[in-house]
Amino acid sequence: MDSAWSEAEARAAVSRYTRAPGVNEDLALRVYSSRLIGAAPGLVLHGGGNTSVKTRLQDDLGDAVDVLCVKGSGWDLGRIEPQGFPAIRLESLGRLRGLSSLSDEAMVNAARTRMLDAQAPNPSVETLLHAFLPHKFIDHSHADAILAVVDQPEAAARCRDVFGERLAIVPYIMPGFALAKLAAEVAEAHPDCEGLLLLQHGLFTFGATARESYERHIAAVTQAEDFVARRRGRVALPAAPARDPADLRALAPTLRGRLGEGARRYVLHWRRGEAIDRFVDDPAVASLSQRGPVTPDHVIRTKQRPLLLWAPGEGPDLRDAAALAQVIEARLADYRARYRAYFARQVADKGVTRVALDPDPRVILIPGVGLVTAGESEAAARVAADLYERTIQVIDDAEVIGAYQALPDGDIFDMEYWSLEQAKLGKQAKRPLAGQVVYVSGAARGIGLATARAFVAQGAHLFLADRDDAALQGVARELGCPFMQVDVRDGAAIEASVDAAVERFGGLDGIVSNAGVAPQGPIAGSTAALVESVDVNLLGHQRLAAAAVRVMMAQGTGGFLLFNASKAALNPGASFGPYAVAKAALVALMRQYALEGAAAGIRSNAVNADRVRTALLPPDVVGQRAKARGLSPDDYFKANLLAREVTAEDVADAFVWLAKAASTTGAIVPVDGGNLAAAPR
Repeated sequence: MDSAWSEAEARAAVSRYTRAPGVNEDLALRVYSSRLIGAAPGLVLHGGGNTSVKTRLQDDLGDAVDVLCVKGSGWDLGRIEPQGFPAIRLESLGRLRGLSSLSDEAMVNAARTRMLDAQAPNPSVETLLHAFLPHKFIDHSHADAILAVVDQPEAAARCRDVFGERLAIVPYIMPGFALAKLAAEVAEAHPDCEGLLLLQHGLFTFGATARESYERHIAAVTQAEDFVARRRGRVALPAAPARDPADLRALAPTLRGRLGEGARRYVLHWRRGEAIDRFVDDPAVASLSQRGPVTPDHVIRTKQRPLLLWAPGEGPDLRDAAALAQVIEARLADYRARYRAYFARQVADKGVTRVALDPDPRVILIPGVGLVTAGESEAAARVAADLYERTIQVIDDAEVIGAYQALPDGDIFDMEYWSLEQAKLGKQAKRPLAGQVVYVSGAARGIGLATARAFVAQGAHLFLADRDDAALQGVARELGCPFMQVDVRDGAAIEASVDAAVERFGGLDGIVSNAGVAPQGPIAGSTAALVESVDVNLLGHQRLAAAAVRVMMAQGTGGFLLFNASKAALNPGASFGPYAVAKAALVALMRQYALEGAAAGIRSNAVNADRVRTALLPPDVVGQRAKARGLSPDDYFKANLLAREVTAEDVADAFVWLAKAASTTGAIVPVDGGNLAAAPR
């Protein structure tokens, strides 16, 4: 690993950051070098690691005081700013070392009560470790190559083989007050060391300057990497067979539907690559994968073990839905039983009371397919995948130089159920459609765009489709959603887009079938227009609904089909027959799906809107219709019982309500401001 330090960039960072009040050169350089560490995935991922600097800052009285600026909870080193380093009064913080013990809660309180700014983020849970060491700059990471060395049965001896006396060795103790005291004692016993190797945990380095501490860190990691490389030699690794996305599509909905208990929904993330594929197909995967996490910090996002769905070469025929479901259900039942037994055993052995977390796996290893992770959001699933991809690298390197060994279950349990670690997961209120995957057609503008925005606000994960690719790309960028250009007249394109949604999220919980056209003309002379309207306004909805129901049936968790019909379905207008006839048929289609989908928990409903300003009603058409009724265009849009213009957002609200209406199916919801002639009977 090469040093990324640039003296020019460091000086530029000092110039930039010190313009803000309360930021001196020490803190500016601390930010700069921390971001270098955070930018290297081989060092830290997703909020891992922590850094600090001891310096002098002014308090609220204007007095200069010695402080420890340490990474704050919730900040990622790769994007950290000066405000991510809460400043803590150092003198009284250091005196805590004289105590014989300090609870976790008291430790957190001790740091917070000594902060210069009460509004700053909580300091790192390893604040005292940084405080008790005398060095000015301190860097801590969970570097892959270091973990490969410290995750060994004879780790201390292996560390001395690699580093000699350059780094001192700290036996594993769970982070907290006891570890902080022990690390300080080890450092004092080795005054010439450049850092500490925390067994089963990671690397600390320190120095008089930010550059010295950082480059000692890089040098130690490079030394470990070189040691692994020498042991590996030049052995060519076999290439793994190519993965077929069709295999993932065949099993993902079945797997996703059986994850979660009660109303919990997971989003799945699929990852493959040479290292991942070799690992999941390795005959030794059943042993290697079940030894535990490479660092206990990962457990809150990956669980203590992954689920190995089946042994290499032993999986069922993925096209045999019944056999696949049987295997998945059995393996999940076994995983949950083992997790509950682990929990019961640990609370009994430790004599503690804890509330059990859910027993579902977060990492699923599937020979022949790859790595699949589950999260209550796509972001959470991707974090688990990132962490386990690095885990695979560490295990592989550890096996090259010896044998990979994780901590015992008791230590993993302590970290998994540690209140300070659980706090990292956050306590944000869960949004109503969190974990749900929804496909929206006609999403580039008008009602479709408003609906997409409304569903994102409710926590749903969206897949967007429209035939206007340029406009769709803009919406996808705004909302951060995957998308595909789709003309609903093209059945193959619809199937491909639903497949893409399954590949991205693992399944599908609902659709808002919104795409449509509005051909006009007297019905007797509009056969061609009627054919076009039926193809889009009826069969386009059928093509999407049929593809979605196929996925929902495999999941077995129900779902919803929402159709954008029209007031014209019940109250047609003159010269609007090609549109009205197809929309009336769409209402019948909706009711048929309500009838046939109910047994599987699939709800089917429609929204009948009227006079919404969208591309289906261009200004010239509005003008003609308004003039025929003796109205201005604005009054035309308000010509309803409430004398209120109906907006695309009003229609979107109705779709959201129907998505959450667990006891409603076969319904037509008017969103027209009041039109008794179009009221459902």
